[in-house]
Amino acid sequence: MRDVILVGAGGGGAVVAKELAQRGLDVLVLEAGPRWAHTDKEWSHYESKANNPASGYFRFGPSDLKKGPWRRDLPQYCYLWQTGGVGGSTVHYFGNCPRAMPGVFAGGSGDYDAHRFPFGYEELRPYYEWVEHTLPVQTAPMGTKEQVFLRGATRMGLPVQTVKDISQDSCRPQENAILQPSGKAGKAKNPKYPQAKGCTFCGHCLEGCIEPKGAPRNLRAKRSTDTSYVPMALTADKWSKGRKAELVADAFVLRVNLLPTAGPGPPLAGGVTWRSTKTGLEHTEEARVVVLAGGCVETPRLWLRSGLPNPNDQVGRGLTDHYPDFVIGRFSTYTGSTRGPGSNARADYPGAGSLEVTTLPPALQAYSLAFSDSGMAGLYDNGTGVTAEGADVIGRLVGKRLKTFIRDVDKLINVLVLTDDDVEAQNRVTLSQSSPPDEHGAIPRVEVQYRKRSARTRRNREFLAAKAVELLRAAGAKEIARMNLAPVLFHLQSTMRMGSDIADSVLDPNGESWFVKRVFVADNSALSNGVGGVNPTLTAQALATRTAEKIFASHFGGDPWVGKESPVSSIDAAVTKAVKAAGL
Repeated sequence: MRDVILVGAGGGGAVVAKELAQRGLDVLVLEAGPRWAHTDKEWSHYESKANNPASGYFRFGPSDLKKGPWRRDLPQYCYLWQTGGVGGSTVHYFGNCPRAMPGVFAGGSGDYDAHRFPFGYEELRPYYEWVEHTLPVQTAPMGTKEQVFLRGATRMGLPVQTVKDISQDSCRPQENAILQPSGKAGKAKNPKYPQAKGCTFCGHCLEGCIEPKGAPRNLRAKRSTDTSYVPMALTADKWSKGRKAELVADAFVLRVNLLPTAGPGPPLAGGVTWRSTKTGLEHTEEARVVVLAGGCVETPRLWLRSGLPNPNDQVGRGLTDHYPDFVIGRFSTYTGSTRGPGSNARADYPGAGSLEVTTLPPALQAYSLAFSDSGMAGLYDNGTGVTAEGADVIGRLVGKRLKTFIRDVDKLINVLVLTDDDVEAQNRVTLSQSSPPDEHGAIPRVEVQYRKRSARTRRNREFLAAKAVELLRAAGAKEIARMNLAPVLFHLQSTMRMGSDIADSVLDPNGESWFVKRVFVADNSALSNGVGGVNPTLTAQALATRTAEKIFASHFGGDPWVGKESPVSSIDAAVTKAVKAAGL
C-alpha cells in the first residue's frame, strides 16, 4: 500500500508530490498525458505544432499524436484550452505569479464574491513565500513593450506597486517564474547553455520553454512544474533525506475506490484504478490518502464517474475563468511586442481584476485580430451588447484596416483583460448525457453561460476594457482595437472549491473532502473563488503546499514545516546535481 497517490502532475499535484516525498512518504503520481523531454527535437517554436487542439503536442490527449484528443461535451460555442501531460498547463503558461488579492480571503474587505477562502490572507503568506523561493519567482526583466505599458499606466496616475501584496490600484513589473537572462541570453541568436542562462527573450512561451538550448531540465528558463517540482520529487532521496516519488505517465485514472465501511460517518478512500493509455490494461493501487489534481474539468469528472457522494450538489459547480478580453494598440514606434516572456508587466484593480501586457509571436498576433465575439468590424456584429469603450474599433479587423494594423507586429501592444469573476452555480462541469462515453467512461460536459455572467462580472469586464484603452492612449497608441474576445476558457478554477460551510463547498478548510475522508484536492478547482482576477497558479501552488502539510500532520503524524525550515530552490546546486545524476 502506498502512503499517497496523486492523480495529476500539473501545477498543484507536482507540488504535493515534492513536499511529501521530501518528508519521506511513499508517493505515486499518475498522469494521464505524456512526459516530454523538453528538447527542441520534441518541441518547437511553431504555434500550430504546439497548440493545435487536434494534433498539437499541447492538446488534451494521449502521448500518441496519431490518436485523437480526448473529447469534451461543450454545449456552447467556446474553446476549452487545456493541456494533458506532466506539468499540465504550466508547460505553456506565461509563468506569471502574482499573489491573490487579499480581499478574497476570510476577513477581507472590498467588492468581491461572497465565497471567500476559509482563512485569512496572512495565513497563506508563508506558503506564498515558500513557493516563491522554490520555483523561484523573481521580478521580471523589462523590455520595450513593458516600458511602453508602464509608461501608459503611470501617465494614467497609477502608482508603481513595490511589494507583492495587491493593496491598491497600481502597476508593476510582473513577479514571474522565469529565470532572469544572463550571459548571451537575449543578446545573441540561438544562444546555448552555459554561455546563456535564463530567459533568451525568444517570445515563444506558449509553445513550451526549450531555452536556453542545452540547459539541464531544472535550469530551463520557464519554471513549469515539469522543470521545477517534478524533478525535485523524483530525486528527493538525493538532495534531501526524503524518498523519491514514482511517476507514471500515460496513466488515466478511471475511479477512486472506497474502503468497505460498516459504521456511520463518511466513507474512506482506499486507492484508485487506472488505465494505461498505451496498453489499455487496467491497474488498481491502494493508498492511505488520495489527492486529486487533474484540473477543474477532470477532477469533478473523476469524482462523479466514481460515484462518490455529492449531497449538496456542489461538485463541479462554480466554474470561474476570468472572463477575458483583448485590447490591442498600434504605435508609430518600435514596441518589441514579439520579444520576451509572455507577460512581464501588469496593472491591478482590486475588486475588478487585472490588465497584462502580452507577448505574441507573429502568427498568433495575426490570429488575435480575428478572434472576436463581436463579429466583423464595420460589417456586422454578433449582438453581444459590448461597446468599444473608447477604442477606435470593436470586433474582427478586415481589409485595409487589418493590413495597416498588422503591417509591423513589433509596433503593437496587446493588453489582456482578466476579470474577477463571481462564482456562479450555472457554470459547471457534469457528466455528459448527450455524448457517448470514451475509453475512460462518461466524458465531461462543461457548461458556461458566456454572455449571461453576473452583473458584477460584466461590469468588471467593461471597466477593465475601458482602462486598457485609457492606458494605451496614454502610452501613445495611434489606433486601438477592442476584440471582445471570443469564448476561450482558461484560468479555470473553483469547481471543487474550499469553504467553511459544508452547504456550499466541496472541501473543508484543510483541503479534504467533506464527504469522503482521505480524499484531498490540490489543483485550481480547490480555489474558493476567482482570486481577485489575477493569474491563479501561484495561489493554487501555495494552497497545495498548505494541503501537503495538512495531509502530513493529520494522516502521518508529522509536523508542519513551512515557517520552521528554509525552503530549497529547484535551481540549487544540490538539486541540479541530483537531476543530472538521475538523467532527467
